[in-house]
Amino acid sequence: MSRQDQHQEDIDFRVLRLLQGNPQMTQRELARALGISLGGANYCMKALIAKGWVKIQNFRNSQEKLAYTYLLTPQGIAKKAALAASFLKRKMQEFEGLRAEIQSLQQDLDKSPIAPRDADDPASRSGI
Repeated sequence: MSRQDQHQEDIDFRVLRLLQGNPQMTQRELARALGISLGGANYCMKALIAKGWVKIQNFRNSQEKLAYTYLLTPQGIAKKAALAASFLKRKMQEFEGLRAEIQSLQQDLDKSPIAPRDADDPASRSGI
C-alpha cells in the first residue's frame, strides 16, 4: 500500500471515529479536529457518503437553522473496525521499529568512549 493510500485510510478512520462519537459535528469542526481545510473535510465527507459508509440527515438546531447529522451506516461501522485494526497494526509496527532504533542508538552510545551527558542526569548538573 502506498504512503498516500495509508494517509487516506488514516483520514477515513479518524473521520469515522469522530463522527461516531459526535454525529452532529459540523464540517468546520471536523476540519479543525483533523487539521485539514474545510474544503478537504467537505471532499472527504462526500467521498464517505458516496462509498455508503456515512449517511446524512437534516435537523433543525437551536438557532432554527438547518443542520446535519452524520450517521455511520452498518457498512461504515464495519469499515471503521477494519480500518482501526489496520491502523493499530501499522502503529504497532512503527512502535517496534522505533524501539529497535532506540536500543541500537543506546548501544552505540554505551560503546562510545565519550558518551554525552544527559541534561536530565543530576550528576551532569553537579559537575561530578
